[in-house]
Amino acid sequence: MRKVLHIDCDCFFAAVEMRENPQLCHVPIAIGGHSERRGVISTCNYPAREYGIRSAMATAVALRQCPDLILLPGNMALYREVSQQVMAVIQRYGIAFEQVSVDEAYLELNPEDSAIEVGNLIRAEVEAEVGITVSVGAAPNKFLAKIASDWNKPNGLFAVKPHKVDEFVQQLEVRKIPGIGPKTAERLALKGIVLCSDAQTYSLIELVNLFGRTGASLFKRCRGLDDRTLSIDRVRKSISVEHTFSKDLYLAEELDQEAEALWTKFLQRTEKANIDTRGLAPFVKVKFNDFSQTTLADQFLEPSLESFRKLLQQARLRQDSDEIQGVRLLGIGGRCPDVSEQQLALF
Repeated sequence: MRKVLHIDCDCFFAAVEMRENPQLCHVPIAIGGHSERRGVISTCNYPAREYGIRSAMATAVALRQCPDLILLPGNMALYREVSQQVMAVIQRYGIAFEQVSVDEAYLELNPEDSAIEVGNLIRAEVEAEVGITVSVGAAPNKFLAKIASDWNKPNGLFAVKPHKVDEFVQQLEVRKIPGIGPKTAERLALKGIVLCSDAQTYSLIELVNLFGRTGASLFKRCRGLDDRTLSIDRVRKSISVEHTFSKDLYLAEELDQEAEALWTKFLQRTEKANIDTRGLAPFVKVKFNDFSQTTLADQFLEPSLESFRKLLQQARLRQDSDEIQGVRLLGIGGRCPDVSEQQLALF
């Protein structure tokens, strides 16, 4: 029986800021962009969450809900440094390690090890050596471990033991399954699927017919199944840049002008990542001022300023409204080779 841990830093960026300045520990703080520039909240501490503040919330909305919110610009260099310290602690244990973001990782243990004992050791050592807290989920696979790490936040540990998997999953809301967003959860609810036990009454064919690839994944997850191994060598799937504008763009000429600035940033990022742009398949993202968005790709083009301009203009014309919609965000990127058939997190 496998033993997998998911280790998740608690409100990571905010935790680092509170470590650097303890006076911030008991006041609402958030890391994000300025409201006048249409910024969004990256993360916030738990006092801020009591006001309903959450990640991806518009900064202007957050400040209306909590006028006393202390907004910090963030310090990625520091966050990366602290992340390395956390990951170094985690890698002291286990037989396989996979870092999935700056603030979370999976660890597979030797079957003879105690998942609860190792999880508590990691929690204690991170807090003592790094000065922030982490929450740990322990389970027989990655899916359940990730769910479990959110169960006793902050600074907690929760274990889904093998003989308790069926009982745990049956009571789990499907919206908690990674990949099930709010809109998909609404569609599932219309079919009477709110809990995983509800989804278990549907066959694989029925779920696939109703929800496509999501249905196939749901069939496994609602039964607590996940045979994914830890990806020790993670392969980059895409690279991109984007920009949110303080004022909406309406003219084609404005998109061409902004594409040039994005192209410069894109070249800088690919150079830093040591990626040859000639091997990438270009794609673009356009978000309109009604918050609808579209993406467009062309695997037969090579990334260039002109190819991105062409794709952006085409994407701009895909708006749903009969009226010309203002553009609030543009993004350009390249998809790395040999992953064209995979579903990518583009931005």
